[in-house]
Amino acid sequence: MAMSVGSDGGDDKPMSDINTTPLVDVMLVLLIIFLIAVPVVVQSVDLQLPKVAFEPTTTKPENVSLSVTAAGDGSCAVFWGMTPVNSSELLDRAVAKLEADIKKAGGVENMTPEDLPEVHIRGDINVPYRCIGGTIYTMQRAGFPKVGFISEPEPGQGVQRL
Repeated sequence: MAMSVGSDGGDDKPMSDINTTPLVDVMLVLLIIFLIAVPVVVQSVDLQLPKVAFEPTTTKPENVSLSVTAAGDGSCAVFWGMTPVNSSELLDRAVAKLEADIKKAGGVENMTPEDLPEVHIRGDINVPYRCIGGTIYTMQRAGFPKVGFISEPEPGQGVQRL
């Protein structure tokens, strides 16, 4: 460490320069500690995460569009198109819709899984998960194999304009 003892000129002004050597020593010690500690603390399991790409939804006329929002009293409000339905009406309408589509196609033997209608759910951001989960469960119980979500992509994420 360097130390200033005084000057020959007899000038007795206090030294105003900051001695940075102790600060550098402390920072080097912290750097070494973090270089050793970080690989020990950060543990990860090797996973293959799904590759997500923006895919525009192709809406077919036979698809079911549901909107789920929270009512003011803490309950859930589900809308089939623009019509509000409760859970039993939702199940009845879903079963009737699926049976009508199968009958129109000439029976189950004439249909592939791609021919079955899909359910598209729009959920408000403030809706409790139990509302969304209950709607998914009801639609799967009715027999719809494909249930998807409609979301609003981040601005500038591959939105295609025609």
